[in-house]
Amino acid sequence: MAGLSLALDQLAVRHPAAGVGAAPALVDFGLRIGPGEQVVVIGPSGAGKTTLLHALACALPPASGSLRMEGQDPWSLGAGDLRRLRGRLFLAPQTPPLPPRQRVVTSVLAARLPGMGLGASLASLLKPRGAADAHAALERFDLGDKLWERVDRLSGGERQRVGLARALLSPAALWLIDEPLSALDPTRAALAMRVLTQLARERSVTLVATLHQVDLALASFPRVLGLREGRLVFDLPAGEVDRDRLAHLYASFEHELLGAPPAAGDATDASRPAASVMHC
Repeated sequence: MAGLSLALDQLAVRHPAAGVGAAPALVDFGLRIGPGEQVVVIGPSGAGKTTLLHALACALPPASGSLRMEGQDPWSLGAGDLRRLRGRLFLAPQTPPLPPRQRVVTSVLAARLPGMGLGASLASLLKPRGAADAHAALERFDLGDKLWERVDRLSGGERQRVGLARALLSPAALWLIDEPLSALDPTRAALAMRVLTQLARERSVTLVATLHQVDLALASFPRVLGLREGRLVFDLPAGEVDRDRLAHLYASFEHELLGAPPAAGDATDASRPAASVMHC
């Protein structure tokens, strides 16, 4: 499966709850990502990282400018074609919306639903098929023993890893991974990044991830986007992102660069209403 190519030209995106005349969360955004590329997005809270992923997931339409996938404007497509395009996208939010009473095996196998017909989808929800595949995906994230657990018995970090395991079974050509490590310890965070980047590379999937862990981002991805206040500050190879650039990007947010929790009252993307669209 070939990854999707992305082209953003002077893109501006607003949150659905933004008031009339409110400034866009993304402003004048220009970007090119080739098929199979791996890109990480960093920047302080409120920079627009989550908004960018939701725009790439075709969950937020442009307020102005354009987004093209494989040279095609998603928002010019009919409802059926847009639905099929979304079936080629996998969006993993920071807090996966997993039904609490559902078994982990069913949650992981749900990643295959976009490639299944209605009958097969309903049958899969009633009686999971492919438990061995779900187990193998969970094993990659050190979660194989949770296959038959209920989701509401998992910790926050375990739920995040279940959300990432879904990507491995998804038929998507574009993985959009939003802050997947916030509840993980450093060892499991590094493992999760190795698994995602290795599998994306092997499958030629395009991977765009947002991370707060700057050192891990620079060590895991060849290309780094720096965002601040909805604008692209830099787009560089990881080796060219030095401490001076990071200090400028995180000015007044140095605690985030150092890995400390944000101070009370700091603005975050998470504080804004999230888009309701979620793709398995």
